[in-house]
Amino acid sequence: MTDPILLHGREDDLRREVNGPRAAAFRRLLEECDRAKGMSLPQEHPLASITYFGPGSANLALAYRLTGQQHYLDELQRWLEPPLSFPHWGKANLPDHDLDAGWILHGLSLTYSWVGDALPDDLRERLEAKLLLQGQRLYSFAVETEGGWWSSSYWQNHNWICYAGLATAGYALQDRYPEAREWTERAKANFALVLDHLPDDGSNNEGVVYWRYGVPWIASYLDVLRDQEGIDWFHRGTYLKETFWYRLYQAAPDLERIIDHGDCHDRRSGHPVALYRKLAAEYKIPQAQWLADVVDERFYWREAYESGVKPGVRPEAYQELLWLDPEVEAEDPTALPPQRYFPDLGLVVGRTSWDRDAAMVSFKASPGGGHKAWDMSHQQRRDNGWVTLNAGHHHPDSGSFEFLAHGGYLAIDEGYSSRKRTEHHNSVLVDGQGFVNEDRYHVFEELAEEYTAEIVRTTLADGWTHAVSETSAMYDRALGVTQVRRHIVLTPEGNLVVVDDLAAEQDREWSVLIQTDNEPVDEGDGRWLASAGSAIMSVIPVDEHGSGQVQRTMVHANPTSSTPSLAIDKPQYTLTRRSAPQAHARFVTVLAPRRWDDGGRVTVQRTDHADGVVIEITTDTATESVSVGWDNETPHLADADVAGEGFAARREESA
Repeated sequence: MTDPILLHGREDDLRREVNGPRAAAFRRLLEECDRAKGMSLPQEHPLASITYFGPGSANLALAYRLTGQQHYLDELQRWLEPPLSFPHWGKANLPDHDLDAGWILHGLSLTYSWVGDALPDDLRERLEAKLLLQGQRLYSFAVETEGGWWSSSYWQNHNWICYAGLATAGYALQDRYPEAREWTERAKANFALVLDHLPDDGSNNEGVVYWRYGVPWIASYLDVLRDQEGIDWFHRGTYLKETFWYRLYQAAPDLERIIDHGDCHDRRSGHPVALYRKLAAEYKIPQAQWLADVVDERFYWREAYESGVKPGVRPEAYQELLWLDPEVEAEDPTALPPQRYFPDLGLVVGRTSWDRDAAMVSFKASPGGGHKAWDMSHQQRRDNGWVTLNAGHHHPDSGSFEFLAHGGYLAIDEGYSSRKRTEHHNSVLVDGQGFVNEDRYHVFEELAEEYTAEIVRTTLADGWTHAVSETSAMYDRALGVTQVRRHIVLTPEGNLVVVDDLAAEQDREWSVLIQTDNEPVDEGDGRWLASAGSAIMSVIPVDEHGSGQVQRTMVHANPTSSTPSLAIDKPQYTLTRRSAPQAHARFVTVLAPRRWDDGGRVTVQRTDHADGVVIEITTDTATESVSVGWDNETPHLADADVAGEGFAARREESA
């Protein structure tokens, strides 16, 4: 058997370092192998996913390779029996042709490469034959479905996982089975397109949870490619180099939880320690090394036990060990700007500080999949009829935002949903209608290129976060919508100002929605109070459209078709404010957060100008003035502390 994949030339160093700089990762690997010994393994293929057989086997194989201890090899043989005996990999969805096959091909191919010679002859032959069979099945499916589903879905986790598994199997078998080289060549051609097609800013339209699930597979493939062919694509394009910043800036202020735009199973499934180590190693990112350390020390076990993503973080132990570069120094993010703009996804993120109780807003507006995916996928459809954009995890949420402060989720996203609706987000409805093509799983499927949204401009400076979205093109043309322009402003004090400037060709009823975890309480004077555990938020309208109504909204999702018991049914509460039918409406809303035990009251005043509005917010500690211009071109306060196009702001300490 040829040199082991990813290990040749490294084993002596690894054995030395497992008692030094890799000691913690080595302990994790051995603990995971001990857990494997206590697991009951199915003897018949269950309806549920069997992806865990891949990394589970790789962990045991690496432990044996490094230590030579026979009990790891014995346990590995127990783990190999089920997947080798199952006639197919995967039962509920595309058997042999989807995620189960990709995951297991990768893990069992590494296993075959690492310890194949140590296995009994009959078991090694069965493993080899099974890898060949499953690789042929997956390869044939990829060829037959080119131009559809994951075979050509360059922005989608299924593509990355299946091709990474296929490639690893090809490298493991190609010396004995030359046809396996077709697998590696096809995977290489695919990932060349993937790296060229992914957004330059490192963002991910599927959201943090699927970023956590899918992006490690890009790194897995590139690692094997470099090891086997000497081709280093870690610097092909900028996606992988930039993607850690997307993840860091989508961390909640406590860093443990997440901003859950897109299909997110929960608010906790977001920490792939192994990938943090790899990004730190390849790009010398000290904050990635620091975050990996923080997760190791503080968050790891909650991530392991509470995450809704399976098989979860624990089976990645072998990658945590292999991908660690002990030479990269760790550095916390406090020296980084608290705001960042990701232009491809139209994602603007701002926080008042890097403290765990900071206020934070995450605001986004882009077409399905982000600008690059939207444009390139439509070009490919015109050129060859291919359907390459499968953005089923991207929501109809352009122009919406999430707002957190004092440890609480105050204005929320729906998370995972099976039928995605604009009305589930902090968004705008026109005559009660959201975006065109909604109320289905994949709301961007077969949608014409003209249905797009964008961030018009941003101002990120001196503690202020200001951004403007335009989403009018996302609505049914029959509504005659000409403008849905939203300004959001996060102030240094942590107040959020939302200004909506809306227009249509004829009178329409406009609705502005705020989503909360818990039912808001009517405080009188047009205000509402929303509670979120450690935080509370006053919703303060500063316009003529009334205080609104609250209703309970149920959101349903079935993230894993193979396991109906994992279905999610989540209630949230929708505060809706409506205008009378009119062609042009303006809403001004202030969201004022504070600690749950803070009895202070925020005072808000509005002053109108011919070309804009000034909102003055007074708390016990400061007075903040925010000026938003309707023409969105020039600031309207000449003496403003911060000025940008269509925006000006100032802050004064209270006496």
